[in-house]
Formats: sequence, structure tokens, C-alpha cells
Amino acid sequence: MLTGLLRTYLRRYYRQVGIVVALLTAQTFGNLYLPNLNADIINDGVVKGNVHYIWTTGAFMLAIALVLGVLSIVAVYYASQVAMGAGADIRGAVFNKVQTFSANEMNRFGTASLITRNTNDIQQIQIFLQMALTLMVIAPIMCVGGIFMAIKEDATLSLLLVVAVPVMMLVLGVVMITVVPQFRAMQIKIDRITEVLREQITGVRVIRAFVRGHSESQRFDKANATLTATTLRVNRIFALTMPALMAILNLSSVAVVWFGGNLVSDGSMPIGNLTAFLTYILQILMSVMMAVMMVILVPRAMASAERVQQVLDTPPSITDPPSPVRPERATGLVELRGLTFGYPGSEQPVLHDLSLEFLPGQTSAIIGGTGSGKTTLLNLVPRFCDPTSGSVLVNGVDVRDQDLEHLWNEIGLVPQSAFLFSGTVASNLRFGKPEATEAELWHALEVAQARDFVAAMPGQLDAPIDQGGTNVSGGQRQRLSIARALVKRPRLYLFDDCFSALDAGTDAQLRAALKVEMRDAAVVIVAQRVSTVMHADRIVVLDEGRVAGMGTHQELMLGCAAYQEIVISQLGERAAA
Repeated sequence: MLTGLLRTYLRRYYRQVGIVVALLTAQTFGNLYLPNLNADIINDGVVKGNVHYIWTTGAFMLAIALVLGVLSIVAVYYASQVAMGAGADIRGAVFNKVQTFSANEMNRFGTASLITRNTNDIQQIQIFLQMALTLMVIAPIMCVGGIFMAIKEDATLSLLLVVAVPVMMLVLGVVMITVVPQFRAMQIKIDRITEVLREQITGVRVIRAFVRGHSESQRFDKANATLTATTLRVNRIFALTMPALMAILNLSSVAVVWFGGNLVSDGSMPIGNLTAFLTYILQILMSVMMAVMMVILVPRAMASAERVQQVLDTPPSITDPPSPVRPERATGLVELRGLTFGYPGSEQPVLHDLSLEFLPGQTSAIIGGTGSGKTTLLNLVPRFCDPTSGSVLVNGVDVRDQDLEHLWNEIGLVPQSAFLFSGTVASNLRFGKPEATEAELWHALEVAQARDFVAAMPGQLDAPIDQGGTNVSGGQRQRLSIARALVKRPRLYLFDDCFSALDAGTDAQLRAALKVEMRDAAVVIVAQRVSTVMHADRIVVLDEGRVAGMGTHQELMLGCAAYQEIVISQLGERAAA
């Protein structure tokens, strides 16, 4: 999974990767050559008392060391460029993929998990790639080259490697098998920490209002404790690994000095060669130690890559058709034909066999009890989800046959939860029409009954808006969301219970202004309050996903018991009479 992901996103960086490999290869060969020069200094300079040879060879070694330092700096620069660039590309790919997800995919992964996958998981892959382009290039070359040079110095003494290297490899294999599952569990527990923390930050007012601070703290402590326990378990494994490898390294060095000393005393091996051999042994074993450092990173990177790849490999359930059909003209007409919809895994459909029309030039309202399917019906129009059976037609063409961006461009949606983006009032209003003029923005604000409070804000249209619109009230957020849809000036408006935070006077003024502003468009309003919908041209009453009544307020008061119950519960017996 990890290699496949990197193979895909390193293609545009092959040149930089090639430079890194070439530079590090040259650096490693240089490091392997230095012990040989050191042996010559001892054998031909120190032993023979040739000071000139010591100076010239030493200067040559110094020059090589300086060149190797420069090569190392350049290699790290390009390795960082590749790691950061590939990480940015993967992060962009995950972000773009998530943008195509429907509600089904979002619910499957969860917001907290998607945030972790696009931040922490990709960061783990970046760190691995940075280290891989340095240590993983140096380690095998140094190991193989060191073995070759050690055999060249003394083949008999090199038999020590037959014992030391396999033992170190065995230790590494056991560590890999043990820690990979632990790292997978760790990433899942990071998801849980993110989820709990996100809920507690966004729901801090509810927590305080219900005096649940202590229990929420315990919930966070529990999630934190499980992550801590897993992390400690992994670190304990590595805490045992390093001493074990160092013991092998030190015992190997002692063995080299012991057996090599005997060879030197017999005169069968020069002292300089023994020094060089000892250096090569250390380089070989240090290359294995580098592999240990990679072992620490590889399992976590593998687990992270698997989680990232899951997102990238998930096909969105809502996609553009192979051959999109574009309506001849945009009128705003919406038709529901035999529409039935049920959420995945649910026992019963939410909507049952609905056949409705929402006509241009009319204000249609949908009202019903909680869970009657009002918002679900509205979400089917812009194709946020597809019907189980039946069809939804916008401008005379089934939404499943239309290009999604073109379909969305013809719709002005004001969602149930009014969400504003960090920026300014103007940047939020221009969200659907970037080229809108200031005159258009002020006109939309006036219709949405938001002109007065925006004019009173410091900076007016340039007044800052915090993420989610937390620096304005709920009613102001709703009016700014309505103004955002008005700036777009589509042929179809969908209002999903977006008047709930408005007082009765503002609600009435807004509906009157909207009726004038959108007289040629099709308007669909979902609402809980009777006062919001009673003046609509047509009211659809939903009861458990079925149409319980349809008509004007007066017609429904005469012939629809479900509507009468809603009116009585909100306005009283006198209003119903």
C-alpha cells in the first residue's frame, strides 16, 4: 500500500529523487574510501615515520570530507523538496476526493477520521519519505560496500559478519512483526482523540449548560489513556531493541579487536588494516542501526498509507453521468415522480412514492412533524443523495443525467444549519458569484433584511467573519446565508428551515421581500413554523414520508387533519377556527 501510494505521487519528482540517490551514493562511496586512506596513513606514514605522506594523505582526506559535507547538504535539500512536495500532492488529492463524497461516504469515514487522515497520517508519510530518501539510500550501499571492503582487508576476520548481521536482522524482523499492528491501532485511537476533542470544542456551551464538564473530561481522559497505553507499548519495544542492537555492535567490535590483535601479533595483518577493518565493521553495523531507525517509521507510515489509500480508493456514490444531458433552458421547475428514498441500512424508507411539482413563479412550502422527511426531500433535488426508486427532475431533466456542477449552479440553497466561512461579509456573499458587484451585495442584504446590521459593523462589507460565523448571532447568520443565495440569482431556491432564528416581524418582512425578489423563480421552503408557510402559494404536508395534504392554507384548514393539528399546536384553537 505504501509503495503503491509513493509510486503514484513521486512520478513528478523522479528527477529530484535521481539527484538525491546519485549524491548519497557518491557520499557513501566516499565514506567507504576514507578508512582505506586512514589505513595507508598508519601503515605507510606512522609505522615508517614518513611525515610528508601523513600530511599529504591527511589533506586529501580532509578535502574528501569537505566535498562529502557539501553533497550531504544538497542531497538533504532535494530530499526535503521531494518529501514536502509529495506530501502536499497527497494532501491535495485526499481533499479533492473528499469534496466528491456524498453523505454516505462522509458518514462511513466520519469527519474526525477524515481530518486525521489528511493531517497526521500524511505527515507520517512525509516524515518516512524524508528519512527514506536519506537513510534508506545510504544504509544498503554502506552495508554491502562495507562487507566488500572488510573482506578485502581480511577474509578470515570477515567471518564474524556471518554471525553479527543475521542476529541483527532477526531482531529487526521481530520488531517489525510486533509493532505494525500497534501502529494501526494507534492511528485509530488518534481518530478517537480528534473526535472527542472536536465534539468538546464545538459543543462547549452545551457541556457547560448541562454541567457535564467532569464527565466529558473523563471521556477525554479515557481516550487519551488508551492512546498513551498503545504508544508506551510501542516505545517499550523500541527501548528493548536499541540496547540489544548496541550489545551486538559492541560484542562484534570486541571480537574484531580480539581476533584481529592475534593476527597483528602473528604479523599476518598490518595494524592499519585492522583499524580499517574495525571501521568497516562499525559502518556495516551502523547501516543496520539506520535500518532500525527506518523500522520505527515504516510500520506507522504503512498504517497511515493504508488509511489514506482507503479514502483515495473509495468511489463516490454520486458522480457525473458518462454523457451529461443539459436542459434546454433553466426555468426552475422541479418534478418528483414516484419518489421513494431510504437511507442505507434502514429498515423503512424515509419517503414513500411521492409525486410532486414545484413550479416556477410559485412559492411552495413543505411542513410536517420531526422526522417526516422534509430535509431529506430537499436534499434529493440538488442530488446530495439519489432516490431508492423513482426520479427527481430539474428543468425537465433527471438530476442523475445532469452534470453536477451545472445542476448546482442553477440552485440557490440555504441549508438548515447556516454556515459561514472565515473571511469577510463580502467574501461570504460572493461565494456563489465571485464577480458580484458591491451594489448587488447591498441589494441582496436589503432583501434578506441584513443591510442594517452589516452597515453598522466596522468595515461593513469588509467586516471580518469568523469560521462558522461564530462572531454573529444565529439570526444574522441565517440572513447572511439567505443573502448569499440571493446574490447567485438562480432559477430555483431551496430554503431548509432557515427562518427559525428570526423573530416574527423580521420573518414577515423577509418573506414579503423574497416574494417580490423571486417572483419568476421556483421557491421551495421547508419550515417548522406555520407562520412561515401559511402565505405560500402551495403547502405540502408530510406525515411519515407520505403526502398527507396539499393546497393553500385555507384549503388545508378545511380538509387536512395533520395540518390542522400543526396549526392548533402552534397557534391555538382560535387560529384554527
